[in-house]
Amino acid sequence: MPLNHRGNLRLPHGSQNRHLPNTQIIGNVVTRLLHLHTPEQCHQFRAQCAHQTLALVPTMGALHEGHMTLIDSALAVADQVIVSIFVNPTQFGPHEDFDTYPRTLGQDITQLEQRGVHAIFTPTVETLYPGALDDQTQVLPRKMRTYLCGHSRPHFFQGVSTVVLKLLNCCQPDQIFFGEKDYQQLAMIRQLIQDFFIPTVVHSVPTVRMDNGLALSSRNQYLSETALMIAPQLFKTLSTMATALQQHTSPESLIKTHTHQLQTLGFEVDYLSVCDPITLTHITSTAPHGIILVAAWLEGTRLIDNLMY
Repeated sequence: MPLNHRGNLRLPHGSQNRHLPNTQIIGNVVTRLLHLHTPEQCHQFRAQCAHQTLALVPTMGALHEGHMTLIDSALAVADQVIVSIFVNPTQFGPHEDFDTYPRTLGQDITQLEQRGVHAIFTPTVETLYPGALDDQTQVLPRKMRTYLCGHSRPHFFQGVSTVVLKLLNCCQPDQIFFGEKDYQQLAMIRQLIQDFFIPTVVHSVPTVRMDNGLALSSRNQYLSETALMIAPQLFKTLSTMATALQQHTSPESLIKTHTHQLQTLGFEVDYLSVCDPITLTHITSTAPHGIILVAAWLEGTRLIDNLMY
């Protein structure tokens, strides 16, 4: 990436236009993306785009069509789109898959350039977390840490809320895009932005699925062929439950029945819950509307999904 004599980002001439010409070589990939590495470079990019709308799509890389749908949604409404790729260590537990999480930066860059993204932000762990991780200031979303994904992964939402706040401060976007598959995460980020008075609009994008109903996820590549045939049963279960709930069947009886069925199929169920879609409090009696959320392990891979009814 071109720098001036002070080490600052030298944006190409005419970068006020929608597409920013900046051919460079990143690894073995020739790209026209602006490749930003530090918060300071992001700030300079934002200053250059001060009179344009900027959308941020945060990712951990290993991009698939679910991510591309987020990016297309951002490109449709913003003048400039920046995609961050950062595998965030603070949202992984000590025995989770931080070290083995798929990292495919070269392929990701190719996809982003083909899609027309304007900039990519790929900080290192040392850049976003200078010093020892244990010494870092962390954002603690107390309520979210106590139920659903927060109950079994208490570190997760603290790590996500902290890194999202860092990315918001680095990129200063007008809009930020998240998928609805991670529904509890989406609710937490909306609360974070509200509580800290951050002038960024949160956009949610519907879950992208395979033809068999399986929600797209970077972790799906961990699954064997056999598991990939079983995994769509998660969404089938949600669909069956949604139909029954609309017919005023008791949530508690459905949860008990379908938890057992998933276990019989080979899932280790973390939770299967029927909740209010706004507060995410559990619904224990019949209600006209709600959201069904599930998290379960299959062959050691944690899968999540949800469905409104």
